[in-house]
Amino acid sequence: MLLLAPTPPPSPAAAGRRRVLLRPASSTCVLCSSVHELERSPAGASSLPPLRAAKRVVLVRHGQSTWNAEGRIQGSSDISVLTPKGESQAETSRQMLLSDSFDACFTSPLARSRRTAEIIWEGRGDELIPDTDLREIDLYSFQGLLKHEGKERYGVLYRQWQKNAADFSIDGHYPVRELWDRAQSCWERILAHEGRSVLVVAHNAVNQALVATSLGLGAEYFRVLLQSNCGASVLDFTPKTGGGPPNVCLNRLNQTPNSPVAAGSSGGRKTSKRIILACQGTMQSSSEIGLGGMGYAPLNMLGTIQSQKTAELLLDLKVNSILCSPQVAAVDTATAICEVQEAADCLGADCVPRYVEMRNLLELEIDDVFLAKQKSFGEIVQSGWMGSVGYKSVERLWAQSKDAWQALLNELPDDSELDRVVVAVGHPAIHLAIICRCLDLPIEYMSSFHLDNGSISVIDFPDGRKGRGIVRCTNYTAHLGRWSIPITRPTENDEEF
Repeated sequence: MLLLAPTPPPSPAAAGRRRVLLRPASSTCVLCSSVHELERSPAGASSLPPLRAAKRVVLVRHGQSTWNAEGRIQGSSDISVLTPKGESQAETSRQMLLSDSFDACFTSPLARSRRTAEIIWEGRGDELIPDTDLREIDLYSFQGLLKHEGKERYGVLYRQWQKNAADFSIDGHYPVRELWDRAQSCWERILAHEGRSVLVVAHNAVNQALVATSLGLGAEYFRVLLQSNCGASVLDFTPKTGGGPPNVCLNRLNQTPNSPVAAGSSGGRKTSKRIILACQGTMQSSSEIGLGGMGYAPLNMLGTIQSQKTAELLLDLKVNSILCSPQVAAVDTATAICEVQEAADCLGADCVPRYVEMRNLLELEIDDVFLAKQKSFGEIVQSGWMGSVGYKSVERLWAQSKDAWQALLNELPDDSELDRVVVAVGHPAIHLAIICRCLDLPIEYMSSFHLDNGSISVIDFPDGRKGRGIVRCTNYTAHLGRWSIPITRPTENDEEF
């Protein structure tokens, strides 16, 4: 059964309109000002074709290629092939998606992508659908060069490619702008396919462009929404009443076969500063707690497992500080992370005990209204619940998210040589707002993203805290094991667990 994430936000360009839609957790809590507000689309997504039925699209980047391993610029060349590691990554992705039903698989015609698609698609009856516009970004004279050769041979031009790719031009072309145009063209064919669930296997840059263009984001978001080898991103499209471009929600970004917190780079650049948004575990329901409000609700059994699994995942990192909401479920989750970090030597993850500074951050606290109303999306739309009171609650959340985001940035040192990992623990609702703050998006975009209880989202800062945050992943849940939400089939509540 295909269960869709919430409808995306209305147009950011429509200033002054009251609109918001939010799904802050796997226990669905959706806020909206009216049914009419739900039927508007982001202005940037207006070029997407209308839909008659809901559609889910899963984007997967190819596995590691020979030129990935060599550090060679591939572009749209078709010389490199998958390495043994790349084949293994593709097999892991096949296992990850094995129980999921897809109606079609679109693929880039380039060998590294097509081979990845063949491995993932093995045993499925339908033929792969090659689409030349899904090829990797065209980089013209850069293609085939080792990265240090590009730097030595092209100097200023190569630095422009690294620092300002959206305006970078070579051989009379603007590669990133051309790529964004191609991505728009791809959506015409992908969304026109009659299937309700579509797999797309392509490349790093083109998958970035597909994610960005679906959300109405321009070429300046190139290298901001990462796509790792065999990382999967999930987009939900829902038709609008009366026609027009569909609503879009990024259910998750870059769910990788390997740990998202493992040492590495962001978009090919080394990074030593990181903010991790850890969503608290599932809370006890209102019927299970006494007086005092939902803020006093502790974790239920599932939430306790989720918090422990998150703590185990983060053991691969040396966490320097944990900032958490003062609400009980967040404190319980943060405490689990802290205790596992400080036992790193006993657990064999470090040779000495780790000291972690843990403290409450009031700006991460949310209103009970986000916790108490556990209704399904359909019930909220039909009842018209929330109205102006609900919108004011979201406005307060949005306002405090600015201070919360700044407090998290202040935890990162100015010294570019110092490593620093900061973990923020709170309800998915506040983390949705923080992700929008990181991406410099307005309040209307909060419902263009989705976070589940127990998930993590990772933001890297290769240029330090004053530089742009690079989103490594959102709504990562693979660490939860059997208690995770399947990558293509999110649940509407926790009863199935």
